[in-house]
Amino acid sequence: MTNFTAFTKPESPIPSRLPERLGNAVTWAALAAFAAIVVAPLAFMLGASLMDSIEIMTMPYRWIPSKIKWANFARAVAGNDGSFVFPRNIANSVIVSGSITVTTVLLSALVGYGLAKFRFKGRNIAFLAIMATMMIPFETIMIPVYLVTLNLGLQDSYGGLIVPFMLNAFAVFQMRQYLQTFPDEILDAARIDGTSEPGIFARIILPNSGPVIATVAVLTFRQQWDNLLWPLLITQREEMKTIPAYIVKFAAEKYADEGAMMAVAVIASVPVIALFFALSKYFVGGSAMYAAGKE
Repeated sequence: MTNFTAFTKPESPIPSRLPERLGNAVTWAALAAFAAIVVAPLAFMLGASLMDSIEIMTMPYRWIPSKIKWANFARAVAGNDGSFVFPRNIANSVIVSGSITVTTVLLSALVGYGLAKFRFKGRNIAFLAIMATMMIPFETIMIPVYLVTLNLGLQDSYGGLIVPFMLNAFAVFQMRQYLQTFPDEILDAARIDGTSEPGIFARIILPNSGPVIATVAVLTFRQQWDNLLWPLLITQREEMKTIPAYIVKFAAEKYADEGAMMAVAVIASVPVIALFFALSKYFVGGSAMYAAGKE
């Protein structure tokens, strides 16, 4: 009797993959919807920055300008009064935000390294005390900080804008949590080879902390770039104000141009977006390392 089992055609794997494909399609659709929600305000800002004020207020709104108006950017840079203080305010924001970002990364890495890899009495208490400062709103300590800054002669200066924000508790928390997962064997091997603690920090810890450094840098830079309250309080001259203060003043003018206002917002957004994309590879690398460690 002939056996036809060997000639039986195997079942198609397509039906078993149908739920997987359907799930992928739903996932991609949800991601596309969320991406559209995130990108829509940016698209509106960019389109409106090239429109006339009347076209911006026209309903239904036209996302593509009928005629590109580059004069909006010229007016944004010149200001309503033609003082051209905006480039100086941009430079102030770059200096202040960049300086605070660098000091925050370095100091939080030092503190996080000490809290994660050194055993000393009161270590956990010190960490909890640092974390407790996160529960204190800045508005409650703003006046005491202002008085201290005023007594130090730092009002209306870069020092007054930078010094109070050189370190924050959230950055210390991020660094400490990341460095706790760093292998102690590598540090012990470096100590056996005669490497000093500063050398270990500079040659081993910092080069291998790219993902957390990128995270702290982007969050710190964005926070200081958007900081409005403290620059308004500590600066008096227009030449020392930062971009948020300029935007508030520009928007408060009686005859403000909506197109020029959107142009100001576009220019103010460029540095933060550029920094994010410049450091995005570290985010991807950190995610891949985390996923590999979970497997």
